[in-house]
Amino acid sequence: MLLEISDLSIQYPRASSPLLEHISLGFACGEVTALLGPNGCGKTSLLRAISGELDYSGRIQLFGRPQADWYRSQQDHRALARRYALLAQHSNLSFAFTSREVVQLGLGPGSLSRSEQGERVEQFMQRADVWHLRDRLFPSLSGGEKQRVQLARVLSQLSLADPGDEKILLLDEPTSALDLKHQHEVLALAGEVAGENTAVVAVLHDLNLAARYADRMVMLANGRIQADGTPAELLQPDLVEQVYGYRGQLVDMAGYRALL
Repeated sequence: MLLEISDLSIQYPRASSPLLEHISLGFACGEVTALLGPNGCGKTSLLRAISGELDYSGRIQLFGRPQADWYRSQQDHRALARRYALLAQHSNLSFAFTSREVVQLGLGPGSLSRSEQGERVEQFMQRADVWHLRDRLFPSLSGGEKQRVQLARVLSQLSLADPGDEKILLLDEPTSALDLKHQHEVLALAGEVAGENTAVVAVLHDLNLAARYADRMVMLANGRIQADGTPAELLQPDLVEQVYGYRGQLVDMAGYRALL
């Protein structure tokens, strides 16, 4: 497993009960895992714990090493950054950078020649369908355009990994601001990235999108894992009602199932 979480709990100050408790999960290379659950169930907090932004009890291992070990030296931290990336739900970047310059931030100073940087920036902006926005100022973009530019940035960051290295990509609600076309394109791209030696973990709200594009679904509620399995196993009206308090109708849609 590239990413292993063992007996993880998160307790916010002044909260009467833990947000998450006794969470144990493993994430493998070549797989897209969708983290699902009602609002406030701890999906984003789990990603923040994995990224080291949030205190927790329990153990997290990245690439077979305790999370804390990767932050003991600048050299280890840089090595981790080439293999691990997080796309946050919101971008607070307000500087007047062009979209091209934002994507270039993912490549780090001095890591590649100017021509190599230019090639990679174009490559990943094309993949995220934002190359046409390359000269636009980032703060002027719509929310969905910003999400896709930031996706191109984190993909360019992972391109710095050595050939054959396994990688981890965390996506926090990557489709939240996207139109219908780009929701599907971004999740299809996540599947492509998983096939490139990467474990992809995405927080999603749309069960049908998750069922269509994820290899695995993990449902959280009431501080614990409620279900963990394939989309076919988890996209069931009884389970969805238990987790979300909403009972939908399962229908077959041209080769895949959807919950209405």
